Amino acid sequence: MDMEAPSTATTPSPVDSFSALSEEEMRQIAPTRENRLLLVLSIFIGILSGLLVVCFRISIEWLQVLLLGSVPHPGQYRLLFAPMLVGLLVAILVKYFFPQARGSGINQTKAALYIYNGYISFRTMIGKFVTAALAIGSGHSLGPEDPALQIGAGLASIVSRHLRLSRERLRLFAPVGAAAGLAAAFNAPISAILFVIEEVIGRWSAAVLGSIVLAAVSSVVVARAFWGSEPMFHIPSVNLRDNRELLAYAVLGVVGGLASVLFSRLLGWLRPWLRTLPKKTQVWQPAVAGLMVGAIGFFGFPQVMGPGYDVIDHAMHGEYLWHILLTLAILKILATTLSFSSGTPGGMFAPTLFIGAMLGGTVGSVEKLFFPHLTGSIGSYALVGMGVLFAGFLRAPLTSVFMVLEVSGNYSIVLPVILANTIAYLLARSLQTIPIFEVLTLQDGLSLPSMEEAREETALRVEDAVHAPDIPVVFGTDAPASIVETMKKQKVELALVRCRNHRWYVLTVSEAAKAIQASAARIEDALPDERAPLLYPDLALDETLPHFRRWPVLPVVNRAVSGFLEGVLSQNDVLQCYQNHLQVHGHR
Repeated sequence: MDMEAPSTATTPSPVDSFSALSEEEMRQIAPTRENRLLLVLSIFIGILSGLLVVCFRISIEWLQVLLLGSVPHPGQYRLLFAPMLVGLLVAILVKYFFPQARGSGINQTKAALYIYNGYISFRTMIGKFVTAALAIGSGHSLGPEDPALQIGAGLASIVSRHLRLSRERLRLFAPVGAAAGLAAAFNAPISAILFVIEEVIGRWSAAVLGSIVLAAVSSVVVARAFWGSEPMFHIPSVNLRDNRELLAYAVLGVVGGLASVLFSRLLGWLRPWLRTLPKKTQVWQPAVAGLMVGAIGFFGFPQVMGPGYDVIDHAMHGEYLWHILLTLAILKILATTLSFSSGTPGGMFAPTLFIGAMLGGTVGSVEKLFFPHLTGSIGSYALVGMGVLFAGFLRAPLTSVFMVLEVSGNYSIVLPVILANTIAYLLARSLQTIPIFEVLTLQDGLSLPSMEEAREETALRVEDAVHAPDIPVVFGTDAPASIVETMKKQKVELALVRCRNHRWYVLTVSEAAKAIQASAARIEDALPDERAPLLYPDLALDETLPHFRRWPVLPVVNRAVSGFLEGVLSQNDVLQCYQNHLQVHGHR
């Protein structure tokens, strides 16, 4: 890890003075200092990430013109040699200089968050910028969004380390930077925020959400200062005058779901197979992949090279016949599988959108052939297809809906998008149980949390472990002596006392005896002011565990009927409930 050496200056800087404090002093002042910096730092990271991603995208565009020409067309020998030679250069850079730059960037960012306490080195960030720009600019079938996500996360990690933030904050700012980088690359802040929450961190709080939003919005403002605020694609508004057209979008969902499974399985097979080859071949794999992708372009389909956003735009305006669209979708799956499996740095977002748009345009074109009276445009099918593949392949269903709306600025298409995306997601999940990001994680020998599994896990609640009271339930107005007598008859050490205002206290035998010695007429008069926390049946079961350090049992009450006792809960009840759940559902 290429951490910078500490300063050796005689006069300590504010940062040096801060680092010289004792651990106890840091614990006392760090939260206040970090809370003041949190929101401002998020904006700062967003601005820097936006500028860095703008430079990244400009570099890719410049390299595309330099290496492939302004208008690539079949028969150009540069289409063969540019991705091959640059693939060899990128492989050498990754192997000997930037080993952490391999891959798309999403799993690497998750690894930084969950394994390395938010650490992404300066070398990795620069390496991802250089190698991904070279690969994508030379025509490898990859996209800039995933690398931009890691570049933003790396920038946030570097800034937060220089400010000596706590380990918790270091972990926080990796996804903050990731959202900023993705938002700038996509020009879609809502989609970036949702994807980072849905796929990278899996959960959120007010502080995390606020920081991510500020960073994403700041980066998009910077990006739009260079590229403008217009959406990436323009299609006519969709008017569903005939509800039967939803059947065509449902068919698109099925087609997209099947294509997602095919794409995932090809990647899941080719990537580990290439790794079984001798290590000396790994330097040549990106070059061979580049040659094969270039051959696809040389012999007739240069559209599959690079991200292909201009091709998506042409497809949305009905400029391709259905068989050309279908061919482009199949070839893009093949080209992306070759580029990504070879270890070439680059992302999966753009190829996913490309494949989805081509499949959507194919379905729309076929629909026009057989049902010309329906009003939907081919562009609307292509746009919905982008979301379909995003939901089925990347398995981010919520992000897929908002992504389509943001990149098109067309909210009239929301109903077809929701229908098709849901079908694709459910079909892909049933046929390919392990999401592609988790497949790649397992291939890399890492153990990162699966956000899809976390969403699908059955949440245990208090109602799953609560049971009828097995200790006396008494009133605060009862005499201590009668309570002690009741506890002795039932041979228990505890009693549940119902106090004023429908609050409860867990009474021990020794406390009751002390109340008798104090001549208390009512047990409530001898109790301290503290009362047991109230639990409700719908409360998450794990939230009860901290309370058992103070209370041996806890009352479970009804939300609607104040003071109505549903039952009691002990720590042993909670543990037994989890044990039974694991026996039934198995340990993931």
